[in-house]
Amino acid sequence: MAGKRSIFEEVSAKETAKPQVAGGLIDAKPKGARGAIRAWLMVIFALVMLMIAVGGMTRLTDSGLSITEWRPVTGALPPMTDEAWAVEFEKYKAIPEYQLQNKGMSLEEFKKIFWWEWGHRQLGRVIGLVWALGFAGFLVAKKIPTGWTGRLLGLGALGGLQGAIGWWMVSSGLEGTMLDVASYRLATHLGLAFVILGLIAWYVFLLSRSEAELMQARRGREAKLFSMSTGMMHFVFLQVLLGALVAGIDAGRAFPTWPDMNGQFFPADAFYVPDGNGGSLPVWHAFFENPGLVQFMHRMAGYLLFAFGVVTWLKGRKSAHGITRFTFNVMMLMLVVQVGLGIMAAVTAAQMHVAITHQVGAVVLWVLIIRARYLSQYPIAGSIRKGTA
Repeated sequence: MAGKRSIFEEVSAKETAKPQVAGGLIDAKPKGARGAIRAWLMVIFALVMLMIAVGGMTRLTDSGLSITEWRPVTGALPPMTDEAWAVEFEKYKAIPEYQLQNKGMSLEEFKKIFWWEWGHRQLGRVIGLVWALGFAGFLVAKKIPTGWTGRLLGLGALGGLQGAIGWWMVSSGLEGTMLDVASYRLATHLGLAFVILGLIAWYVFLLSRSEAELMQARRGREAKLFSMSTGMMHFVFLQVLLGALVAGIDAGRAFPTWPDMNGQFFPADAFYVPDGNGGSLPVWHAFFENPGLVQFMHRMAGYLLFAFGVVTWLKGRKSAHGITRFTFNVMMLMLVVQVGLGIMAAVTAAQMHVAITHQVGAVVLWVLIIRARYLSQYPIAGSIRKGTA
């Protein structure tokens, strides 16, 4: 039995030491090279954005059908001799675009459109190579954070699918009387590009903070603002698809007036699509192939999107977080710019520099909305002392 202690006796540190509480998984040292993977994804993001711009130029220059075969590996090398160029030109002469629209085109003129399409496909190969090398490197080095392997592998799978859809799109313009690719296939191709770009942007934002920081930030989630920004994201995606339909049938050059459409609110013969035999195709074809109706839908969707954007912006201005309010302000500014670019594209009959700027503007707006959505889900708390609240 231990003796009595004086009330003035010091208790040893050994006796008073408390057991250490083990930290949870959230407190564990982060695993994986989040910063390096984020930088790698940002490179891919820039390449995909460039790919969308080059794809737009390929469409505007009517170059998309200049290469009539899909050779993912051997097609990386362009024609190197006069004989090789002659062979490629002969293949192009066999398709409807040449026979019905470009008959008599010279070899030099053919080379100009060939290089646009070759550059577009080559850029796709570069993106695939950058993804494959990066993914393999991080995987072998065991630097991929927990839960991220499937996400990064999924990006590569979507990239491969995009290549297949690209050929599916091109093949639609090689037979019959087609002078361009099918507009709905073009919309599918561009839509998937925006999906890939959006996923990359979301992943880059997530990787900017640790899992512990994200979990902590989510406690301040602004649910209503997140829901509205999600709606904006979906609405812009729909508008991108409608814009692709406009580009696919050159509808942007058919009504160079605003706010009316060649003097009318609703274009004449909006539901008529000729069948080539003196009759008309079923009405549903008009929603994809009638220039007046397709551009009308794009314009009306633009007005509705702008109105919903104003409502979302007003909600974003009430956020408790300064950086979130700023992001929604920038989003709204870009929305105004994009509407202006759309009007300019219409009244200039889709002049090349205006149309491509409008397309790049859609990418910028898309990413800004995703950024606003991210900050609604994972807000960054400011400081009153620093003036960032």
